[in-house]
Amino acid sequence: MPAYASICCRALAQFEVWPPVTYHKQVMSCFVIGDIHGCLAELRYLIDQLPIEHGDRLVFLGDYIDRGPDSMGVVTYLLELPKQATVDAVFLKGNHEDMFLHYLGLSGNHGDVFLSNGGLATLASYGIAAPILGGLEIAKQLPLAHLDFYQSLETFYVVKPYICVHAGIQPLKKLEEQTAAEMYWIRAEFIRNPHKLPFTVLFGHTPQKEVLFDLPYKIGLDTGLVYGNKLSCLAIEEKALYQIKRGNKTIQKVSVQDNWNKKLKFHAP
Repeated sequence: MPAYASICCRALAQFEVWPPVTYHKQVMSCFVIGDIHGCLAELRYLIDQLPIEHGDRLVFLGDYIDRGPDSMGVVTYLLELPKQATVDAVFLKGNHEDMFLHYLGLSGNHGDVFLSNGGLATLASYGIAAPILGGLEIAKQLPLAHLDFYQSLETFYVVKPYICVHAGIQPLKKLEEQTAAEMYWIRAEFIRNPHKLPFTVLFGHTPQKEVLFDLPYKIGLDTGLVYGNKLSCLAIEEKALYQIKRGNKTIQKVSVQDNWNKKLKFHAP
């Protein structure tokens, strides 16, 4: 080997990387997932089959608990997701978590109707057969990581041009004027009216047979999984829905690009 070639080889060797670097796409994809309500099996099948790559983000719209068979299992599963190197997760608070926290004697709203809105199923999943104990005593029986999870849930999340929130927003208010209670509980006033925020609102809370598209104002992603319908996930960059029906193991994908092709321009903020 000529001297100059040997020198070049030694120089190149200085830049070798070990172990080999795997390069992923630079643009993060965001997947927004509707209400789960204790339906662990369908949640697992959905996540396992989503086309998630390194750096992608999952945004959960709340209502992880109540009514379904395994609320505790759902929270345990969700707590493991951020530990995976390939996924980033954002967890929003739903009105059912809001009720549960208030029932436990912590900050929240409407804890007095927690048991009658599916809360008994949640307590049963934690091995609490009947609400004999008071809320504070029940809180002491929950895994500390679960209690921390409920108390650390976010109220909303912005990924422009979208804002993700559990129930919706007050259509006459600016973003900084919204209250947390409205974002957890609002329903008809938001769904039936346009708003002036410079975002499309991605929300759950109000179950629909199919995903509700009211662009450019809102997209409703609660498709009534716990009532026997399906769990819906919107891939916002791809403009596709990934869905799984209750009791099924395989997800279905459908393009929803046409809904954006027909949308109107936003009102000025």
